[in-house]
Amino acid sequence: MNETERKSERDESEMSTRKVKIENVEEESQVVDSSFDYKGRVPHRSSTGSWKASLFILAMEFSEIMTYFGIASNMVIYMTKVMQQDLKTAANSVNVWIGVTTLMPLLGAFLADAYTGRYFMILFSAILYVLSLGIFTMTQYIPSLKPCSTSSNTCQHVSKVHKAVYFLAAYLMALATGGYKPCLESFGGDQFDDNHPKERKQKMSFFNWWNIAVCCGIFVGVTLIVYVQLNVSWGIGFLTLTITMGVTVFIFVLGRPFYRYWTALGSPFTPLVQVLVAALAKRNLPCPSDPSLLYEALNSEKLRGRLLGHTNRLRFLDKAAIIESNDEVTKNKQSPWRLATVTQVEELKLIIAMFPIWLTSLVFGIGNALGPTFFIKQGNAMNRNISNHFEIPAASIAILSAIGMSASLALYDKVLLPYLRRITGNERGINILTRIGIGMVILIITMMISALVERARWKASLQGEIIHVYWLMPQIFIIGIGDGFSLVGLQEYFYEQVPDSMRSLGMAFYLSVTGIGSFVTTLLIIIVDYVTGLNGRKRWIGKDLNDSRLDYFYWLLSLIFVLNLCVFVMLAKNYRYKSVQRGVAISDTICDDG
Repeated sequence: MNETERKSERDESEMSTRKVKIENVEEESQVVDSSFDYKGRVPHRSSTGSWKASLFILAMEFSEIMTYFGIASNMVIYMTKVMQQDLKTAANSVNVWIGVTTLMPLLGAFLADAYTGRYFMILFSAILYVLSLGIFTMTQYIPSLKPCSTSSNTCQHVSKVHKAVYFLAAYLMALATGGYKPCLESFGGDQFDDNHPKERKQKMSFFNWWNIAVCCGIFVGVTLIVYVQLNVSWGIGFLTLTITMGVTVFIFVLGRPFYRYWTALGSPFTPLVQVLVAALAKRNLPCPSDPSLLYEALNSEKLRGRLLGHTNRLRFLDKAAIIESNDEVTKNKQSPWRLATVTQVEELKLIIAMFPIWLTSLVFGIGNALGPTFFIKQGNAMNRNISNHFEIPAASIAILSAIGMSASLALYDKVLLPYLRRITGNERGINILTRIGIGMVILIITMMISALVERARWKASLQGEIIHVYWLMPQIFIIGIGDGFSLVGLQEYFYEQVPDSMRSLGMAFYLSVTGIGSFVTTLLIIIVDYVTGLNGRKRWIGKDLNDSRLDYFYWLLSLIFVLNLCVFVMLAKNYRYKSVQRGVAISDTICDDG
């Protein structure tokens, strides 16, 4: 080979290497996870997504959570002081409202995943949110909508019109949260590319910082807003929230060029039903021993997300992916109601496996329902004086929960997580269900402390003494620490473990824990009230705190939570996390990889 030929080969090799480098740079600069930018193009990594987009989303969440807690924290006080409801009626009214508020996301998330997309559902719901706040404000300024015909907001007989309009605003707000709460958090998670190592780690931190934004919103909501409502006027408080929410919606729209968007793929439930129908239709066929014989469409309209690896659980469902003919043409034309892919089968398995975890997580909903009801009423019955001139609003003690949660999140994200990653080799530090389990243990401790504190308060009341609200602070601070583990764990679990086409619904499943938990709390109150009142005995939950025995109720919850933890531990030990890979199936992934 002469010098000219060698030079030509070197030039070709250099050109080929340069071409590969250019392709790699181009691939690195673009996001290839099926998302698109606001112009419908493949998004550029440098100009979209990641923290640059998430900051707008975190600001939106701060405003919403401040608004929500500004309304929810004082709702029981408003109903007992302004609407003249007794404790049991007010507590049940608040619990039902919280339940509806946290169940509506199931509807909003379904519509977002199936039809509208997350961005437009968020925008629509935020506008609806501002409208509901506007109605709250009008109930305080329009004479015909005020609680009383007099200038005072305190009267014996509250206007029926005021009650109707107040609850209209409250449930309009619940409807708004239906599209807002599940979509905003999942939209934030969408800004990070799971296939990019750096962004995948950033996503794990995003959920921690999301909850720090939540804590900051709670801090402002239960201090500044609550103080204004109780010491200035309810109207000024509602008006402040209305203006703040309106400004934040405008800021969210400004971030539109920076977001990454996902296409709505139609009903995410249809493929799941198709798997079940196909499995039943082929119920008499034997399952192949080799999973590679099952059908998987690598490039097909059937593929609605990333490919999932085959698992050996719920083997009956594998029959939906059995190929009845080796003819490729027949396979491609096979009805989806007769032949499903391995990924579709595994998606149905994920949803089925999630149900027991969701069921055991309802204890967090029960625990959260106590904060805006019984904890606040306890605080309202205690000495809240800090000085001769300042008294802490009862709802403001919830700030300790936000502080506890913020502290545990910051400590975990900045101190424990890097250490745990080195020790366990797991990007998450500890797996998701372990984090949730730690939250359950802390919740049990909180209930026990709550029972002891309430007993001390009740005994003091018999002697005509009023103990200080400081007694209530440890349980509220500790439940916040627990939330730093449990709530973040639940958010990650229901976002990561659902099928890719159901991520908004995943957040709705997470929120439904609080919603169903609130309804369960209401049911427990009714049952306990009935059972303890049999044969003329003293009821545990009376007309007011001093006529009640909430400490017994807290001990009952402690027992229920301990039994629930035992069931959860058994489920977690045998749980299989979602295993994802493009192109080929992979084997089971056990708990340690979560």
